[in-house]
Amino acid sequence: MSKKILWIVIALAVLFSIVIAAMAPTSQGDASRATAQIAVVDDAWRAALPRDPVAATEAYMSRISPAAKARSDAYFEGGYWLQLLDLIVGLAAALLLLRTRALASTRDWIAKKVRPMWLIDTFTAMVYSVLVSLITFPVAAYEGYYREHLYGLSNLSAIDWFVENIMMLSISTVAMGIAVGLLYIALRRTSRNWWIWGAGIGVVLIGVMMLLAPTYIDPLFNTYKPITEERIKTPVMAMMRANGVPIDNLYQFDASKQSNRVSANVSGIFGSAAVRMNDNLLNRSTVSEIKAVLGHELGHYTMNHIYKAWMEVAIVLVIGFAFVKWSLDWSIAKWGVEFGIKDHADIAGFPLFVALFSVFMFIATPINNTLIRTQETEADMFGLNASAEPLGFAEAMLKLTEYRKSDPGHVEEFIFFDHPSPKKRIYAAMRWRAEQLKP
Repeated sequence: MSKKILWIVIALAVLFSIVIAAMAPTSQGDASRATAQIAVVDDAWRAALPRDPVAATEAYMSRISPAAKARSDAYFEGGYWLQLLDLIVGLAAALLLLRTRALASTRDWIAKKVRPMWLIDTFTAMVYSVLVSLITFPVAAYEGYYREHLYGLSNLSAIDWFVENIMMLSISTVAMGIAVGLLYIALRRTSRNWWIWGAGIGVVLIGVMMLLAPTYIDPLFNTYKPITEERIKTPVMAMMRANGVPIDNLYQFDASKQSNRVSANVSGIFGSAAVRMNDNLLNRSTVSEIKAVLGHELGHYTMNHIYKAWMEVAIVLVIGFAFVKWSLDWSIAKWGVEFGIKDHADIAGFPLFVALFSVFMFIATPINNTLIRTQETEADMFGLNASAEPLGFAEAMLKLTEYRKSDPGHVEEFIFFDHPSPKKRIYAAMRWRAEQLKP
């Protein structure tokens, strides 16, 4: 296949992306509109809540308007199909690069400029990152800009969104170059056991990103600063001390410039961990809601979920690399000559490597989601015990229904949800309230 086809596809992809962005709704996310979709209640309503967990849960769920539920359900369910679309487009991009031998040509050209093989691999992988991003840019524009504005979930202008994507592409391109350079050293030097070493390199690099991202990458997109408002800081810090959390400060960041979603997180490893909440949580929530949410995040910290998740990822990577090793050998034997791939350690075959790994990760979606969802359930229980704010927790979960399906089926939740559904989380809070608080 002629390389002209590749450049024609890239040119059309960029043009199509501009059209998608231009056609996007101009209305930005509106916190007051989103809040209005959930009926506002007062303390009298909360005091009158039945003690029965099922009845109390239904009382909370009834506050979501039918229109709001239909909207959030449609948004979340659309994400199921987007996962399939991402896979198909990714596979198509890989096939295009393989059929045009784009990376084989890039490899040969770079080999004339530099000598170390690992450097050739690194630069070729960086070119791959840019090419794939250009080919798949229409999907990114639709998912990240058009669709977010269509559902009123984004506050970014087209220019701001584009700038953020360029920044992320720059970071991911450098990171991919380094990661792939190391990976292909393992492929060349360890022969049949390269998949074990490759998975090990992946695990180490994930740890490096977990260490560096909170300090060096996240601040490129948002401004982080300590929370000084005592009505929030004092009760939260007291909750942290009561649970033996050795973190001496709380941080907020300006996520409202991107969207109106409420969130918080504990990020960082090896002493760099910090509790961070976005300004939407601060501005749209009561103190009891903030305590409940941060109690959940402290659960992740206290139960070492960051490290456990890291080890779980390691297991998934080992299995994934084993699958890729088997399928890559078979694929190169069948199509290697056609695609200009010399052997499994040839960087020209990297699109094939990525395509096979993407297929594995797509199949493993329910497993990965279940691993995460299990930790989220554990953190919910810890947060309820730490904060003793079941009503605050329930209110926070209602806010999540602005963009999460509130009451999915069991199979649907198992496959697609990386958090428990909002209804299940509200029920857990109401059950805790009925069993732990005095009447």
